Amino acid sequence: MWLFALFVAVPLIEIALFIQVGGWIGLWPTLAIVVVTALLGTALVRSQGLRAMADLRGSFADLRDPTEALAHGAMILFSGALLLTPGFFTDAVGFSLLMPPVRLAIIRYVRARIKVQQFEMGRAPQNRRTSTADIIETEYADLDETPPRSNGPSGWTKDPTRD
Repeated sequence: MWLFALFVAVPLIEIALFIQVGGWIGLWPTLAIVVVTALLGTALVRSQGLRAMADLRGSFADLRDPTEALAHGAMILFSGALLLTPGFFTDAVGFSLLMPPVRLAIIRYVRARIKVQQFEMGRAPQNRRTSTADIIETEYADLDETPPRSNGPSGWTKDPTRD
């Protein structure tokens, strides 16, 4: 239900802000602000996204927990989607998600509400053993004792010597 309310509330907020800002500064400056924030947001998302990818690769290389780097990357991706959406409210939320302290606060808030049961990284556990009850030893013999034809026609083509 809250998702439906969000889908209704965000466009209404955007329309109201467009009307207010457009009334204060005019149509063309309002549209120019929307285009400039989209371009600026794209550049910021690109630079911070590359940094987040480098952090993620570093956590994999050092065998550290990658969840924080993944969370930063996901929030940067979401901020990019918000910044490309025309509007002042979505731009404000998108630019706030590009600030590392805001992302860290969100990560701390979510971390306090999630309980991790198990986390493994690296090699597969060594304590798994194959049960010998699952292995069946047997011998087999090929029942088709006819020798294979050599250098004869395959049966798919006509033998030119038998016409």
